[in-house]
Amino acid sequence: MFFWIIAATLTLGACMAILAPFSRRHEKAARDEDHDLEVYRDQLAELERDAARGLIAATEAEQARAEIGRRILRVAAERKERPARGEGTSFTRIASLAAVLAVPLLSWGIYAGLGSPGMPGQPLEARLAQDTGEASMAQLVARAEAHLAENPEDARGWEVLAPVYLRMGRGGDAVVAYRNAIRLDGETAARQTGLGEALVATAGGTVTFEAQQAFEQALALEPGNARARYFVASGYLQDGRTDDAVSIWQAMAAELPGDSPWRGAAVEALREAGVSADAVPGPSQEQMRAAADMDTDDRTAMIEDMVAGLDARLRSAPDDPEGWQRLVRSYVVLGRQDEARDALDRGLEAMGRESAQSDELASFALALGISPTELEE
Repeated sequence: MFFWIIAATLTLGACMAILAPFSRRHEKAARDEDHDLEVYRDQLAELERDAARGLIAATEAEQARAEIGRRILRVAAERKERPARGEGTSFTRIASLAAVLAVPLLSWGIYAGLGSPGMPGQPLEARLAQDTGEASMAQLVARAEAHLAENPEDARGWEVLAPVYLRMGRGGDAVVAYRNAIRLDGETAARQTGLGEALVATAGGTVTFEAQQAFEQALALEPGNARARYFVASGYLQDGRTDDAVSIWQAMAAELPGDSPWRGAAVEALREAGVSADAVPGPSQEQMRAAADMDTDDRTAMIEDMVAGLDARLRSAPDDPEGWQRLVRSYVVLGRQDEARDALDRGLEAMGRESAQSDELASFALALGISPTELEE
């Protein structure tokens, strides 16, 4: 019953708000016409003064007088016609009242017959509290936004939501989320790179000055960040620094593993820049011939020496996410699964198990069939 009282009150208020202008419409029209006439008369007087002082040519003055005169005549004609139009005012008001009142009455009747007025309310918070597996992406985002509205200082929440915004095409929201994460929890290469990508998205694919700064800051924090390197080179190309862009892409094509998506992107960028893929640095012809002339044992020994060297380098300089990926992949290729898992564990520990780089390394290893030791136990 309380619901229906509130609904009736609100409906009555809405109807009164709609009907009120009908009673004032003709009075307002008369006031508007009087104001228009006064304005036109002032314009005509001003015109005459300008013409008398010679500030306006006679021909232009005559044209202006004619235009103002036409406007005055039009207002006068509308004023004469209004009484005739007003004869139907009573009927119009009655018809308007009936139409406005018919809408809520008809709606209530249909809802009472087909709806479920007795069903208890289900607030948005309760709807979003359903099982995450059954929730749509929009619901999950709405839930995260509701959480951040109540906890705006949750840096981890902003960091989680930012890439989701980016995948949904909401570049502006992603920019805000990344900036909040940086403001609350400091700069990281992943956050700066994400911010740069969001700025590029909002600019329609252009690497803006602000985006270039974000990518360069990411490289200052993590020199081997392939994503940031690629976009820095793209920015150089847009600025006309083609040689600098090509140099970065060539280095990426030479250094990154063959299955790295950013190596493929670098090679494709070189082709689009007019640089042949053959120009990408790689093993020299002498090295290739030497490897081809080796027997299987010698070739295996050479590969194992290279892997051992990479392993030793990562033990002394572990801040190399792509190096850990190469090491895991190399051990898998050699069939040394235990050492691949050990390399994965060491890489996750070196980069911090909660970092974005660790997540990327774990995903890379899982694709090769290697999981961290803690998941095997």
